[in-house]
Amino acid sequence: MPNIHYALLIGVPVEKVYSAITTQEGLSAWWTPDTNAKAALNSFAHFPFGAGYFKEMKITALKPLELVNWNCTKGAGEWIGTNISFKLLPADKETLLNSYPEMQGQVEQQKNDKGTLLIFHHDDWKEYTLMFAECSYTWGQFLKSLKLFCETGKGRPWPDQHRT
Repeated sequence: MPNIHYALLIGVPVEKVYSAITTQEGLSAWWTPDTNAKAALNSFAHFPFGAGYFKEMKITALKPLELVNWNCTKGAGEWIGTNISFKLLPADKETLLNSYPEMQGQVEQQKNDKGTLLIFHHDDWKEYTLMFAECSYTWGQFLKSLKLFCETGKGRPWPDQHRT
């Protein structure tokens, strides 16, 4: 099965990143405005993307400051049944370089000594399609928005995620 994976270094403490991916205010600031979500296991989060279209995620794992998992229950047909996870690893630059040398480029550009390594997965797609490719690209844009929101207080949520 095709899967989307990203590794992203965010230059803030893990608490701030966790809040951004679990609270209604945080999710609205970097992914899509008017999100309806709460950090509760087995609850459903509602993510609107314009008139008449939304995605709904069941929160299937919630380990404070470590892991958030969602299962897509409503949305575009190819999304339904896919699983999204956010794994958070707090670390300083030296630890990151020793443990994840492939992150050297991001570590070198990081202003703060401490930060959070986000390991993102959007798994269990049925096949490679144009929607899969577009979603992979767009997740990259939204994760950049998450990083901007955490580090500067201002993300670039939908519908502005592709704007330069």
